[in-house]
Amino acid sequence: MANKKLKRQLLLKKLYNKRRLVILNEDTFEETFSLKLNLMNVFVVGTIGAILIIFVTTYIIAFTPLREYIPGYASSKLKQDALEMAIKSDSLEKSVKINNVYIASIKKVLTGDLEYAKLNKDSIKALNISDIDVSGLSPTEKEQELRDQVIKEDKYNVFETSKPKVSFVLFPPAQGAILQKYNVANKHLAVKIALTNNTPIKAVGAGTIIFSDWTPSSGYVVIIRHKDDILSVYKNAASLTKSQGNIVRSGEVIALAGNANNVQNSGATLHFELWKDGFPIDPTQFINFN
Repeated sequence: MANKKLKRQLLLKKLYNKRRLVILNEDTFEETFSLKLNLMNVFVVGTIGAILIIFVTTYIIAFTPLREYIPGYASSKLKQDALEMAIKSDSLEKSVKINNVYIASIKKVLTGDLEYAKLNKDSIKALNISDIDVSGLSPTEKEQELRDQVIKEDKYNVFETSKPKVSFVLFPPAQGAILQKYNVANKHLAVKIALTNNTPIKAVGAGTIIFSDWTPSSGYVVIIRHKDDILSVYKNAASLTKSQGNIVRSGEVIALAGNANNVQNSGATLHFELWKDGFPIDPTQFINFN
């Protein structure tokens, strides 16, 4: 125990033992600089210096752009570029979805495929009408007067049976007799018009040609996109005068009528369709073909 105490005293004595740091001129041995110190002073100064160096280094790494040069740290520009790329990819994804919907609508027009709402008659038969309480469904006198008034007004309403309307005038693509009318029940969503060979087929309105090519089933086909998302479709043409991407005006010639499939003793016809928002419209409601 006494030896440990003696060693501790010797250690403290060494730590506090005064020393002098002298800098001499090598040639003249003249004293240039001297400093009194001991081991404890050296230890304290070294510790404070190490703490300052650690603090400065940490500050540089955490709060200055120099940290970008340290391996493992991502630059702020790289993060900004990644954020911009994420935003652009999200926008592109939305654009792709919109284009897919638009292409699906074009396919509907080309194939004439349209889904119809069907009513399940079996569900009506399974419903027992006698179980329904209709005692409180009879109209009052005021309700009956209102119904009679509406019936009288609708009786002379010329627009009662009108279909979807367009906001601009449509011109006939060609003048001719209608061989086959628009008939939803038979899934004939077009008007078939009899023409003579080389009859000019004209655009029904101003727009952009989004399809112009030959198809095995319908010969040469032209599809024009007009304003208000209206599509006009011209099938069974013998030749084309316009190509995809062209902008046409109302009444401008886009094709010539003829025997599209080169069938003998087969006259020229025009298969004309009109679509609005992906749904077919009866062209005879807006165009006079005769």
